[in-house]
Amino acid sequence: MWFLYACITSVAAILIGQLYLLQVVRGEGYRDKAEGQYKISSDPFDRNSIYFSEKGGTVVSAATLRTGFILAISPEKIKNTDIVYEKLNTLVPIDKTDFLEKIKKTEDPYEELAHRVPEDVAQKIKDLKLPGVNVYREHWRYYPGGKSASQVLGFVGYEDDGITLSGRYGIERYYDDVLNKNSGGSKMNFFAEVFSSVGTAIDPYSKIKGDVALTIEPTVQTMLEKQLEEVKQKYSAGDIGGIVINPKTGEIYAMAALPSFDPNDIAGETNVSVFNDPIVESTYEMGSVVKPLVMAAGLDAGAVDESTTYDDPLGYVMIEGKKISNYDGKARGQDVPMQEVLNQSLNTGMVFVMKHMGKEKFSKYMNAYGLGETTKIDLPAEVPGNIENLKSPREVEHATASFGQGIAVTPIGIVRALCSLGNGGYLPEPHLLKETIYPAGIVNTRPIEKGPEVIKPESSERITRMLVSVVDKALLGGTVKLSNYSIAAKTGTAQISEGGGKGYYEDRYLHSFFGYFPAYDPKFLVFLYVVNPRGEQYASHTLTEPFMNLTKFLLSYYEVPPDR
Repeated sequence: MWFLYACITSVAAILIGQLYLLQVVRGEGYRDKAEGQYKISSDPFDRNSIYFSEKGGTVVSAATLRTGFILAISPEKIKNTDIVYEKLNTLVPIDKTDFLEKIKKTEDPYEELAHRVPEDVAQKIKDLKLPGVNVYREHWRYYPGGKSASQVLGFVGYEDDGITLSGRYGIERYYDDVLNKNSGGSKMNFFAEVFSSVGTAIDPYSKIKGDVALTIEPTVQTMLEKQLEEVKQKYSAGDIGGIVINPKTGEIYAMAALPSFDPNDIAGETNVSVFNDPIVESTYEMGSVVKPLVMAAGLDAGAVDESTTYDDPLGYVMIEGKKISNYDGKARGQDVPMQEVLNQSLNTGMVFVMKHMGKEKFSKYMNAYGLGETTKIDLPAEVPGNIENLKSPREVEHATASFGQGIAVTPIGIVRALCSLGNGGYLPEPHLLKETIYPAGIVNTRPIEKGPEVIKPESSERITRMLVSVVDKALLGGTVKLSNYSIAAKTGTAQISEGGGKGYYEDRYLHSFFGYFPAYDPKFLVFLYVVNPRGEQYASHTLTEPFMNLTKFLLSYYEVPPDR
């Protein structure tokens, strides 16, 4: 009896295991196959969703699936071609020449006439009960926001084989293994992981899948894109971009670059270069926004302090036979304080700071800021910055780097470094993933990790105090100062290189602007840049207004209490 009982139990366990495998682990896949069992094609397209995260914690759709139907025919079963065409054409516009060509393929049991047919129209086609005419359910990727955050999201497209759909750019590509339900050969239901610790034993080819919620806040994203579009139009600018980030956690609330594209209409895009994200894939000589990094390094190293002064009798200095001038070529005289070096963005003053640090120590800090490496942000194709000039024994290379020329950095790379000025001196990890949401309702939140310390906390506070003074007293003559909030900020205007060692254009500039607030306990850092704006030479005139618009919006939208 015990033997018989053991046999029955074993058989029952096997049957239950098979039911579990079929219904739970692979149930979704079999349902899809059942819907398309007569269709001669690959497995139905299926993909998890991407969400933006509103400030209150609610998620809103950024990338999802839409459902419709494919209208297809079996040419060998169609007897009266004209009647079939007329009846179908009244419901779905069909090119008659194309229809007649496909009708001729009598050896082919499956020919597609139309895609994305609405459900009500599909039902009417079914009701016609035409022999050889069928509709099959299909899914496709849909982006409710259109162009919004398009470079961040990327899109889904065919691989080189022309058959397989996968993420091609942005988040769609970086998290393709999480989002793509069709990958791995088998469907995977999260219940297999919840109720069993041997998911890989049950289905060794499966990987856990889920929806992806991003740190992007949709209202902030819209506001950033609006400000960028206005600047681009006003100054007939080239590329333009911006980032809104939490300088303590590295969470990115908004990130955009123009020109952008509509991921719902990839076929209609003629300029494929817009698919690339310049925030992580392009490097620029950033100019004077580098100066606060150098000044902070000088303070941290003890090479200078707030009371240090230098003499500027000529408005330029000669380094190894090269002339390095202030932006206006004018001298500032005797005993110029370090605060004025930032207020007036004096190149000669930054060379003074670099020389007092020494080339080796200066290079050590610039490398510590991570300017020559990738940030490891969760986006594909990120490139490292280029600070190879700092390996040169020539002092002039270090002198030009001290005011942001001769070294090239990605926007996300400079943003990560600038965060250290306001967050106590460390490099955060810039990221877009907030949490992964699994079908079982389980949420896996991305851990926030504190990066390496670059400058001491007291050095962070000292440079912040100096940058607050820049805004209160120097930025557009102190006219943009907010009475209730402290803002630390700096502009940057850099000449654009001609490339190939030919020097710099005389009439082309890259404007940049960064600031964080409230300055002594920052919730946000905003970085903006614009390539070759027309009609204005300095970033203080092109980017101060959009920066202040974003600052006031963020303080109000997040109801940040005043700090002064």
